Amino acid sequence: MKRETRETSVEVQLGVEGSIETNDRVLDHLLVTLFHYMGKKVSIRATYDLRHHLWEDVGIILGEELRSKLPEKFARFGSAIMPMDDALVIVAVDISGRPYVSVELSYGEGETGFEKALVREFLWGLARSLRATIHVKTLSGINAHHVIEATFKGLGKALGEAVGESEKLESTKGLLEVWG
Repeated sequence: MKRETRETSVEVQLGVEGSIETNDRVLDHLLVTLFHYMGKKVSIRATYDLRHHLWEDVGIILGEELRSKLPEKFARFGSAIMPMDDALVIVAVDISGRPYVSVELSYGEGETGFEKALVREFLWGLARSLRATIHVKTLSGINAHHVIEATFKGLGKALGEAVGESEKLESTKGLLEVWG
């Protein structure tokens, strides 16, 4: 899946052995973490003008690629409680056809490159294009790096569960509106 605008060029291929090269060392680190815990191979290449645009567009293309690879019947829900040193974060995902994001990231000590606003943009891009509801809540944590990395670990675990195959359609309506 590829997206090219005047601001970014992003290509994401799931199921392909490759590298992650966005030219943003923090985002690269977090994406490596995400896909490790999701249990998926990936190749990502990106160029950008501003970090804000990069993080949002990577989220958008990742969501489109995940949605295009969903099995006919998928688990829909995934969640994780993820510890990392001082951090403890809850992540829950529902691939329901209804995009929504609730992000409650909190920490006492910032670290260069690890920014709440960028995480929020990534998650909103992902949620809109995957057509998923994503909740993230910090239970504890002081260090920004630890809280945000725990978020991406938890997101990887939750997405890995949610995109997995299911024996039944996970909807009492008999329909999940994620395609189209």
